[in-house]
Formats: sequence, C-alpha cells, structure tokens
Amino acid sequence: MLSIGQFAQIAQVTHRMLRHWDTAGLLVPAHVDGVSGYRSYDPSQLNHVHRIMALRQLGFGLREIAQFLAKPADQAQLTALLQARQAEVAADHELATARLADVRRRLDLIEKEHHMSEIEIVNKPLPALRLAAQTTVVSSQPEVALVIGGMFDAVAQALGGNEPGMPIAQYRALENGLEVTAGFEYDGESSEEFSIIELPASPQAVCGVHLGSMDTIHESWQAVHQEIFGRGATAHGPCREVYVRSQSADQHDWVTELQQPIGPA
Repeated sequence: MLSIGQFAQIAQVTHRMLRHWDTAGLLVPAHVDGVSGYRSYDPSQLNHVHRIMALRQLGFGLREIAQFLAKPADQAQLTALLQARQAEVAADHELATARLADVRRRLDLIEKEHHMSEIEIVNKPLPALRLAAQTTVVSSQPEVALVIGGMFDAVAQALGGNEPGMPIAQYRALENGLEVTAGFEYDGESSEEFSIIELPASPQAVCGVHLGSMDTIHESWQAVHQEIFGRGATAHGPCREVYVRSQSADQHDWVTELQQPIGPA
C-alpha cells in the first residue's frame, strides 16, 4: 500500500485532487483507516489515475469520466465520444484562431495608423423578432430620415393603449432603392395600420453601438463594415438598427445598436 503522499508523488497529482476524485467517485482509496481517516492506495490504481488524466487531457468533464469509468465503453461508443470531442475542439480552435486574427489586426491598426475605433464591435447571434411595423421603399439613403419617424409614429398610434416594445428598423438593399421596415416588438394581432413582420434569427452578426445623434450614424456604420471586411467576412442579408434609448428630441443621449448579419466572404 502507498500513502496518499507517496501515491500523489508518483502520479504527479495533488493531495487535494485525489480527495476530490474520491468525493466524485472516480478514484476511491484501496483503504481508509477507520481511526485516522488516512487514505492508502494500491500501486495498481496508478493505471486508473492515468486513465482519468488521459480523459481530462482530452477535455472530458468529471461527470463524463465517471460515466465512462462506471461502464467502460466499447470501441464504437468510444469512437463516438472522441468524434464529438473532436468537433468541440475544432470549434474552439476556430474561435481561438479568429480571436488571434482579430487581436493581430487591431494591433496592426494601432501601429500603422495610431488609431483605435471609437465604437467597440463584437460578433454575436441575433434572435428572431416579431414586429408590428410598416414597410416602404425609398430611392436613396438620405430619404430614410424623411420617412422613418412618421412610420414609427403611425405604428405607435395604431397600437393605442398597448405599450410598444423595443423600436427596431430593418434596411434591405434593392436594385431600385432601399426597403425600410420600422416598427416595434409585438406579440399581438395585425391591423390595417401595420403589418406583422417576422425578422429571422441570424447565427452571426457584427454589431456596434452608436451613441448620440442620427446625423453621424453613417460613421458608425462605416466602422462596422470596415470591421466586417477586416474579419474576412461579408454582409449577409438586411441590417438592423435597435433603438435601445430614443426618447429625447435632440437625440443627445440616444443609444442605437447596429446589427449586420454576416457570412463567409
């Protein structure tokens, strides 16, 4: 028999780890003194430790290891487990590679242009949304400002006593102009004054936050699209503006999230 200290030294694990594995049922000592509580291990248990360590190094959690050790898997089950883990590791590697490229690109930008973006831009998925909204088509971007306020007002008035949800606009480029959808999150019925518009979920979108007046929002959108290009992606589908705060008339404290779904270039 080996004391817990001797066994820990040979296995190159800590006393605390052995006690933790004991509590989790992964590695029960061969003997526990009834008086002192001292744990002792049989040398043959070193192989069991190696199996636990090998599975941990592959990234399996203690619960998965316990299940595996309780009923050793056959070759087909083990292959399936490893294939699933391979997919997880590949996804982690892809994410880490993208993060490394993003860090390098930002460093290059600072070193070459002595410039940092004034807005922080992130990747995230977008949820599906259901809007009470109006839709129109304008021939050019400057016309948006002439119509969108009235569209929001008309929908809000049509909702009447119903508290409108978050105001959201969607913009879709057309061959002959720009389709503008403006409305509020809504779970009720449609009416003659507005339509129910379903915005689909998007697995990936580049998003930034614009602070202040709509007069300069084009600069924030430019930063978003530069970021998309820098990440080797491309805009995929219509973009959204979510007006997180938009009450003040002079727009000084407006908070608008810019959302552009993306796909591979």
